[in-house]
Amino acid sequence: MAIKITDECINCGACEPECPNNAIYEGGVEWAASDGTTVKGMFKLMDNTEIGADLRNAPVAADVYYITPNKCTECQGFHEEPQCAAVCPVDCCVPDEMYKETVEELLAKKDRMHL
Repeated sequence: MAIKITDECINCGACEPECPNNAIYEGGVEWAASDGTTVKGMFKLMDNTEIGADLRNAPVAADVYYITPNKCTECQGFHEEPQCAAVCPVDCCVPDEMYKETVEELLAKKDRMHL
């Protein structure tokens, strides 16, 4: 499942540079599938809709850093554990129960983003 950042976030930004998928954004900043990935053309979201890779999407949160679940792979294929959670000083990077994915699904998502 994807990781989420809770409202306890202190906006330190320690998590953002650690994400190998560039799935973490500052609150209020729009995200795109192409940010920090090799995605070009169309990108399939978790709900199976397709969007342009460069399309700017609405932020998930306005006041605190957030992780877009469409790009989060829990660091599968990169690290043994989610790096955002490993560096978070207030432990606000936690599993997001709304987005349950198998390791195989997470690795497939990683492969789609990093050719």
